[in-house]
Amino acid sequence: MERFDLIVIGSGSGLDVANAAAEHGMKVAIIEKDRMGGTCLNRGCIPSKLLLHSADVMETIHNAYLFGIYVHEYSIDYPKIIERVNGIVDPESSEIRKAFDNIKNPRLFPVQCRFVGQKEIQAGDSVITSDKILIACGARPSIPKIEGLEGSGYITSTEALRLKIQPKVLTILGGGYIACELAHFFGSLGTKINIVQRRDFLLPNEDEDVYKKFTDIFSKKYHVYAGHQTYKIRKEGDTFHVLARDGKGKEADIESDQLLVAAGRTPNTDTLDLEKTGVKTNEKGYVIVDELLETSTRGIFALGDVIGRYQFKHSANHEAQYAFANIVHDKKMAVNYEAMPHAVFSSPQVAGVGRTEQDLRRNKIDYMRSVYPYSGSAMGQAIEDREGFVKLLVDRNTRKILGCHIMGTDASVLVHEVLVAMRSGGTIDALANTIFIHPALSEVVARAAYAVQ
Repeated sequence: MERFDLIVIGSGSGLDVANAAAEHGMKVAIIEKDRMGGTCLNRGCIPSKLLLHSADVMETIHNAYLFGIYVHEYSIDYPKIIERVNGIVDPESSEIRKAFDNIKNPRLFPVQCRFVGQKEIQAGDSVITSDKILIACGARPSIPKIEGLEGSGYITSTEALRLKIQPKVLTILGGGYIACELAHFFGSLGTKINIVQRRDFLLPNEDEDVYKKFTDIFSKKYHVYAGHQTYKIRKEGDTFHVLARDGKGKEADIESDQLLVAAGRTPNTDTLDLEKTGVKTNEKGYVIVDELLETSTRGIFALGDVIGRYQFKHSANHEAQYAFANIVHDKKMAVNYEAMPHAVFSSPQVAGVGRTEQDLRRNKIDYMRSVYPYSGSAMGQAIEDREGFVKLLVDRNTRKILGCHIMGTDASVLVHEVLVAMRSGGTIDALANTIFIHPALSEVVARAAYAVQ
């Protein structure tokens, strides 16, 4: 049995910890059964955003007439779009893998692993051990139990990002950010989209003003079956039949040539035999950690999607800094999640941070709010964004920003001004007193700040 100073399971954000620990003089093992770089690089945010840029370009062409520009002829080379993405992602992952051929520390174990003792891991034919272990093995698409789904030939986001043939009609089960982003990609390229969502709205975890408006916009572009529960999948030849019913019992038989399941994520803890370690998980299988990212077994830490707090790459990268400090140094640091943002790269874009209005009402917090439309700014008019808005929620007594929710062009960029103010403990006045460039789109944030009451 070989002993290491640190074992890291997973090569996403865990790779950052492994490399930093090795540079610090620790003997490190990293275990990765799949491609190097984790979910984000190989089957998550990087390939999806590369694909989504093609969709954004397509929407620009579709809307060119609004600006007096008429595009009469264009064509889509779908295989080239997919090849471009794979041509960027795969070499980067391969380069990471090749780098480990020339180094002894960290030492890579490119195999499946499982715990065989509290701090003993079977990695292929080897058994390795360490007093310090970091679990960063991520999550995968969750597959609901629906009659007829298994064996039907459905795909998940993993396959969708590398799909070689563009569907003519695509049915998506789910209404979260993955479902909406992939609906935007395929829909913008001409695929007819059906979205079957058991909740009454798409993006139901967003602020209520966002999810209501977003659902309305998507419902005008695609066939959205909100409030529908899928109870059966039937395959007839090459055609999928999704059988669903709404809350009143009304039936729907939805046909398509491709079926995408985007119904959430599930942690990759079920293959690790964690019961051998004493590491506790919750009812959904996510690893339970404290404020230091340490599990119920002293010396074993976890971060990223596998702990289920914030399933974003930027959150995992943030946690990696704390994990390294808490594993290597005596002075421990609790993770500061203040102003953790998120974004949905659909059309329209959505970005948010902090509390939602429905949450504030539910907790009886005294707050002020403002909602300012993109169309009220010069740049909003210039780009013809008639639906976008910025919403700010502010504590009435302290004037601290409690939440910000943006829907519209470049929402994922505009929210950063608010993040800086929130992260630094500033009040709404920090935004209102800032000089914004005129007529930049960021003026919508300033005007929302002015309007808080």
